[in-house]
Amino acid sequence: MSQPVLLNNVDHADLRVVLERRAAFGDTVNQAVVFPTEFEALQREYAILFRRDAAGAWRSTALLGLDADENLFLDGERWDANYIPALMQRGPFSIGLPRPGEPGEPMIHIDLEHPRISRNEGAPLFRDHGGNSPYLDQVSGVLQTIFVGDQAGPAMFAAFERANLLEPVMLDIELEHGAHYKIPDCYTVDAQRLAQLDGPALAALHRDDFLRCAIWQSSSLENIRQLAARKERRRT
Repeated sequence: MSQPVLLNNVDHADLRVVLERRAAFGDTVNQAVVFPTEFEALQREYAILFRRDAAGAWRSTALLGLDADENLFLDGERWDANYIPALMQRGPFSIGLPRPGEPGEPMIHIDLEHPRISRNEGAPLFRDHGGNSPYLDQVSGVLQTIFVGDQAGPAMFAAFERANLLEPVMLDIELEHGAHYKIPDCYTVDAQRLAQLDGPALAALHRDDFLRCAIWQSSSLENIRQLAARKERRRT
Protein backbone atom coordinates (compact mmCIF):
# COMPACT_ATOMS: atom_id res chain seq x y z
CA MET A 1 0.00 0.00 0.00
CA SER A 2 1.36 3.41 -0.95
CA GLN A 3 1.15 6.60 1.05
CA PRO A 4 -2.28 8.16 0.41
CA VAL A 5 -2.26 11.49 -1.41
CA LEU A 6 -4.74 14.36 -1.39
CA LEU A 7 -7.49 13.69 -3.92
CA ASN A 8 -7.98 16.37 -6.58
CA ASN A 9 -9.86 16.66 -9.89
CA VAL A 10 -6.77 17.51 -11.94
CA ASP A 11 -4.29 14.72 -11.20
CA HIS A 12 -7.04 12.16 -10.64
CA ALA A 13 -9.61 13.22 -13.22
CA ASP A 14 -9.61 9.88 -15.05
CA LEU A 15 -9.54 7.55 -12.06
CA ARG A 16 -12.27 4.99 -11.49
CA VAL A 17 -13.01 2.60 -8.64
CA VAL A 18 -14.06 -1.01 -9.19
CA LEU A 19 -17.12 -1.67 -7.03
CA GLU A 20 -17.47 -5.44 -7.35
CA ARG A 21 -16.73 -7.52 -4.27
CA ARG A 22 -13.74 -9.86 -4.50
CA ALA A 23 -11.27 -11.65 -2.25
CA ALA A 24 -8.47 -9.60 -3.81
CA PHE A 25 -10.12 -6.47 -2.43
CA GLY A 26 -10.19 -7.79 1.15
CA ASP A 27 -13.89 -8.67 1.21
CA THR A 28 -13.52 -12.26 2.45
CA VAL A 29 -13.33 -11.52 6.19
CA ASN A 30 -15.53 -12.91 8.95
CA GLN A 31 -15.83 -9.66 10.87
CA ALA A 32 -15.50 -5.93 10.25
CA VAL A 33 -14.75 -3.06 12.62
CA VAL A 34 -17.80 -0.78 12.82
CA PHE A 35 -18.73 2.49 14.50
CA PRO A 36 -21.56 3.87 16.65
CA THR A 37 -22.56 6.19 13.80
CA GLU A 38 -23.72 3.17 11.77
CA PHE A 39 -25.32 1.04 14.50
CA GLU A 40 -28.85 1.95 13.39
CA ALA A 41 -28.27 0.62 9.87
CA LEU A 42 -26.15 -2.32 10.99
CA GLN A 43 -28.58 -3.70 13.58
CA ARG A 44 -31.14 -4.47 10.89
CA GLU A 45 -28.89 -7.11 9.28
CA TYR A 46 -25.76 -7.83 11.33
CA ALA A 47 -24.85 -8.96 14.83
CA ILE A 48 -22.81 -6.21 16.48
CA LEU A 49 -20.26 -7.43 19.03
CA PHE A 50 -17.78 -5.69 21.29
CA ARG A 51 -14.16 -6.80 21.67
CA ARG A 52 -10.95 -5.58 23.31
CA ASP A 53 -7.69 -5.43 21.41
CA ALA A 54 -4.28 -6.45 22.76
CA ALA A 55 -3.86 -3.00 24.34
CA GLY A 56 -7.23 -3.23 26.08
CA ALA A 57 -8.98 -0.72 23.83
CA TRP A 58 -12.61 -1.41 22.96
CA ARG A 59 -13.86 -1.79 19.42
CA SER A 60 -17.17 -2.73 17.82
CA THR A 61 -17.36 -5.42 15.15
CA ALA A 62 -20.02 -6.78 12.82
CA LEU A 63 -20.05 -10.57 12.51
CA LEU A 64 -19.90 -11.56 8.82
CA GLY A 65 -19.03 -15.25 8.91
CA LEU A 66 -18.35 -18.25 11.14
CA ASP A 67 -15.22 -19.74 9.60
CA ALA A 68 -11.92 -17.99 8.98
CA ASP A 69 -11.87 -15.79 5.87
CA GLU A 70 -15.60 -16.33 5.37
CA ASN A 71 -18.04 -13.56 4.52
CA LEU A 72 -21.53 -15.02 4.31
CA PHE A 73 -22.85 -11.74 2.91
CA LEU A 74 -20.87 -12.18 -0.30
CA ASP A 75 -22.84 -13.59 -3.21
CA GLY A 76 -20.49 -13.88 -6.15
CA GLU A 77 -19.23 -10.34 -6.73
CA ARG A 78 -22.00 -8.56 -4.86
CA TRP A 79 -22.72 -7.87 -1.20
CA ASP A 80 -26.08 -9.39 -0.28
CA ALA A 81 -27.35 -6.80 2.21
CA ASN A 82 -29.01 -3.42 2.17
CA TYR A 83 -26.12 -1.84 4.09
CA ILE A 84 -22.38 -2.49 3.88
CA PRO A 85 -20.20 -1.60 6.91
CA ALA A 86 -18.46 1.72 6.33
CA LEU A 87 -14.90 0.38 6.48
CA MET A 88 -15.83 -2.18 3.83
CA GLN A 89 -17.28 0.59 1.67
CA ARG A 90 -14.42 3.07 1.80
CA GLY A 91 -12.15 1.28 -0.70
CA PRO A 92 -9.00 3.28 -1.50
CA PHE A 93 -10.09 6.40 0.38
CA SER A 94 -9.16 7.78 3.78
CA ILE A 95 -9.35 11.03 5.69
CA GLY A 96 -6.20 13.07 6.00
CA LEU A 97 -5.82 15.44 8.94
CA PRO A 98 -3.55 18.50 9.24
CA ARG A 99 -0.55 18.11 11.49
CA PRO A 100 -1.06 19.15 15.13
CA GLY A 101 -1.01 22.93 15.36
CA GLU A 102 -1.42 23.46 11.62
CA PRO A 103 -4.59 25.03 10.18
CA GLY A 104 -6.85 23.01 7.94
CA GLU A 105 -9.68 20.53 7.95
CA PRO A 106 -10.09 16.81 7.20
CA MET A 107 -9.66 16.11 3.49
CA ILE A 108 -10.22 13.03 1.30
CA HIS A 109 -7.03 11.16 0.41
CA ILE A 110 -6.61 8.24 -1.99
CA ASP A 111 -4.24 5.28 -2.20
CA LEU A 112 -3.22 5.18 -5.86
CA GLU A 113 -1.92 1.60 -5.59
CA HIS A 114 -5.12 0.18 -4.11
CA PRO A 115 -6.37 -2.84 -6.15
CA ARG A 116 -9.74 -1.17 -6.74
CA ILE A 117 -8.17 1.74 -8.64
CA SER A 118 -8.64 1.58 -12.41
CA ARG A 119 -8.69 3.81 -15.46
CA ASN A 120 -10.77 1.42 -17.54
CA GLU A 121 -13.64 0.14 -15.39
CA GLY A 122 -15.67 1.07 -12.36
CA ALA A 123 -17.31 4.22 -11.03
CA PRO A 124 -15.76 7.58 -12.00
CA LEU A 125 -14.67 9.97 -9.25
CA PHE A 126 -15.38 13.18 -11.12
CA ARG A 127 -17.80 14.47 -13.71
CA ASP A 128 -16.49 15.48 -17.13
CA HIS A 129 -16.28 19.12 -16.09
CA GLY A 130 -14.61 18.47 -12.75
CA GLY A 131 -17.40 18.23 -10.21
CA ASN A 132 -17.71 15.29 -7.83
CA SER A 133 -19.46 12.21 -9.16
CA PRO A 134 -22.40 10.74 -7.22
CA TYR A 135 -20.07 7.93 -6.15
CA LEU A 136 -17.51 10.34 -4.69
CA ASP A 137 -20.28 12.15 -2.81
CA GLN A 138 -21.27 8.78 -1.37
CA VAL A 139 -17.65 8.10 -0.36
CA SER A 140 -17.56 11.46 1.42
CA GLY A 141 -20.55 10.39 3.51
CA VAL A 142 -18.93 7.03 4.31
CA LEU A 143 -15.73 8.74 5.47
CA GLN A 144 -17.77 11.10 7.62
CA THR A 145 -19.43 8.08 9.25
CA ILE A 146 -16.00 6.61 10.01
CA PHE A 147 -14.43 9.86 11.20
CA VAL A 148 -17.25 10.87 13.54
CA GLY A 149 -17.82 7.30 14.68
CA ASP A 150 -14.15 6.75 15.51
CA GLN A 151 -14.26 9.82 17.74
CA ALA A 152 -17.52 8.75 19.41
CA GLY A 153 -16.44 5.17 20.13
CA PRO A 154 -14.28 5.72 23.25
CA ALA A 155 -16.94 7.95 24.84
CA MET A 156 -19.62 5.34 24.14
CA PHE A 157 -17.65 2.54 25.77
CA ALA A 158 -16.81 4.75 28.75
CA ALA A 159 -20.53 5.46 29.18
CA PHE A 160 -21.38 1.75 28.95
CA GLU A 161 -18.73 0.93 31.56
CA ARG A 162 -20.02 3.60 33.95
CA ALA A 163 -23.49 2.10 33.63
CA ASN A 164 -22.07 -1.44 34.11
CA LEU A 165 -23.70 -2.60 30.88
CA LEU A 166 -20.88 -4.60 29.28
CA GLU A 167 -21.16 -8.35 29.71
CA PRO A 168 -18.61 -10.95 28.46
CA VAL A 169 -20.19 -13.73 26.42
CA MET A 170 -19.17 -16.86 24.57
CA LEU A 171 -21.34 -17.18 21.48
CA ASP A 172 -22.39 -20.79 20.95
CA ILE A 173 -23.92 -21.41 17.53
CA GLU A 174 -25.21 -24.85 16.53
CA LEU A 175 -26.34 -25.44 12.96
CA GLU A 176 -29.05 -27.85 11.84
CA HIS A 177 -26.56 -30.27 10.29
CA GLY A 178 -24.65 -30.55 13.57
CA ALA A 179 -21.75 -28.15 13.06
CA HIS A 180 -20.90 -26.20 16.18
CA TYR A 181 -19.22 -22.81 16.44
CA LYS A 182 -17.96 -21.07 19.54
CA ILE A 183 -16.97 -17.42 19.25
CA PRO A 184 -14.94 -16.33 22.31
CA ASP A 185 -13.81 -12.98 23.71
CA CYS A 186 -17.01 -11.10 22.93
CA TYR A 187 -18.93 -8.56 24.98
CA THR A 188 -22.47 -7.32 24.60
CA VAL A 189 -24.82 -4.89 26.30
CA ASP A 190 -26.58 -6.79 29.07
CA ALA A 191 -30.25 -6.32 28.18
CA GLN A 192 -31.43 -7.03 31.74
CA ARG A 193 -29.11 -4.46 33.29
CA LEU A 194 -30.15 -1.96 30.63
CA ALA A 195 -33.81 -2.49 31.51
CA GLN A 196 -33.06 -1.99 35.21
CA LEU A 197 -31.14 1.30 34.91
CA ASP A 198 -32.53 4.09 37.06
CA GLY A 199 -33.52 7.55 35.90
CA PRO A 200 -30.16 9.36 36.24
CA ALA A 201 -28.23 6.57 34.48
CA LEU A 202 -30.74 6.42 31.66
CA ALA A 203 -30.73 10.20 31.38
CA ALA A 204 -26.94 10.25 31.09
CA LEU A 205 -26.95 7.68 28.31
CA HIS A 206 -29.74 9.49 26.50
CA ARG A 207 -28.03 12.89 26.89
CA ASP A 208 -24.92 11.62 25.11
CA ASP A 209 -27.03 9.73 22.52
CA PHE A 210 -25.64 6.36 23.60
CA LEU A 211 -28.90 4.88 24.86
CA ARG A 212 -29.97 4.16 21.30
CA CYS A 213 -26.60 2.53 20.60
CA ALA A 214 -27.06 0.23 23.60
CA ILE A 215 -30.52 -0.80 22.40
CA TRP A 216 -29.38 -1.30 18.81
CA GLN A 217 -26.43 -3.46 19.86
CA SER A 218 -28.54 -5.61 22.14
CA SER A 219 -31.27 -6.12 19.55
CA SER A 220 -28.73 -6.87 16.81
CA LEU A 221 -27.89 -10.24 18.38
CA GLU A 222 -31.11 -11.64 16.90
CA ASN A 223 -29.30 -11.48 13.54
CA ILE A 224 -27.08 -14.38 14.59
CA ARG A 225 -29.98 -16.64 13.60
CA GLN A 226 -30.01 -15.13 10.14
CA LEU A 227 -26.25 -15.55 9.85
CA ALA A 228 -26.61 -19.23 10.79
CA ALA A 229 -29.33 -19.56 8.14
CA ARG A 230 -26.95 -18.10 5.54
CA LYS A 231 -24.37 -20.70 6.58
CA GLU A 232 -26.92 -23.50 6.19
CA ARG A 233 -27.86 -22.29 2.71
CA ARG A 234 -24.22 -22.45 1.62
CA ARG A 235 -24.34 -26.20 2.21
CA THR A 236 -27.24 -26.78 -0.19
